Amino acid sequence: MNRATAAARTRFHPLTVVDRDTASADGASLAITLRVPTPLRELFSFTPGQHLAVRATVDGAEVRRSYSLCSPPDELTGRGTLRIGIRLLPGGVYSGHAASALVPGATVHAMPPLGAFTTSPDPARSRRYAAVVAGSGVTPVLALATAALAAEPGSTFTAVLANRTADSTMFAEQLADLKDRYPARFALTRLFSRERLDVGLAATHLDDAALDGLLTTLLPPHQVDEWFTCGPAGVVDRVRRALAGRGVPAEAVHAELFHAAPAPPPATTGGDRALTVRLDGRSTRVDTDAGTALLDAALTARPELPYSCRTGVCGTCRVRVVEGEVRMPGSLALDERERAAGYALACLATPLSERVTIDFDVV
Repeated sequence: MNRATAAARTRFHPLTVVDRDTASADGASLAITLRVPTPLRELFSFTPGQHLAVRATVDGAEVRRSYSLCSPPDELTGRGTLRIGIRLLPGGVYSGHAASALVPGATVHAMPPLGAFTTSPDPARSRRYAAVVAGSGVTPVLALATAALAAEPGSTFTAVLANRTADSTMFAEQLADLKDRYPARFALTRLFSRERLDVGLAATHLDDAALDGLLTTLLPPHQVDEWFTCGPAGVVDRVRRALAGRGVPAEAVHAELFHAAPAPPPATTGGDRALTVRLDGRSTRVDTDAGTALLDAALTARPELPYSCRTGVCGTCRVRVVEGEVRMPGSLALDERERAAGYALACLATPLSERVTIDFDVV
């Protein structure tokens, strides 16, 4: 990847809203379809399961969020569009903006897709995929299932979806369409914590007991090749522990967290650490201290740095540490190979050594 392309991947680009649909029966979710200008379509190419970092100015303040793509890649190549799913949260700053402002003709500023919660379909292989998700965690799984079932005629996909109620389920119609299209290859089990239906399982939380039953009867781990789990931290951690306890190797499990980002902490400048930041071929030095996240310190001098969630979930601020040492907490947005290669998330990492240099241009 040349420097110009690398720089373009860390910038926001204007996309146009061309369609807007309600994505759940309760009206609390949206599917926003965006048109990508022809010159940007190669840059915005993606694999199923990835997400977009978006930004907007709301009440005079910049807000950034990440939303998963729910459309398959062939919609971008064939129609020039991609689609994201947005759950409207009470008091949600960006989702409130989306509810009122993201109508056809509006502009959404977005970075090119990224994320490791994905797989690359291969027509030559036959695999059994399984997903255990909660709430809006179904959004990337819809794209994953759609792409895998279309590209791999010998593969199957089983999804377990937990929600509070049937009406709060996002993309229920699209999931039903998948079932109609692939009746022998796509299976869907729905769990509802606040209601009991005449069909399916009784009202239940996706707790340890429910997971044990699912993994004993519906999804014996030895019969599954690749796993996906997405949703709140409690659900994702529970699924990962259950799979690990049954001998499923970590590399067979893709995990992603969904939650609202908290307000960022105040940045600290000055101190006994020297941080050098490289972006777009330009280096900038900032003085900071051992307790301040690299991103918080760097933004005081380079406000154009790429970031979104600020909580180590989305991976937008992924950097390579090319000098010095940092303290990097565990995060699902970085795998062990990336950590071993010197990558870190600037929103979580703090400087250990007196001098640290991070490079946003190395991808």
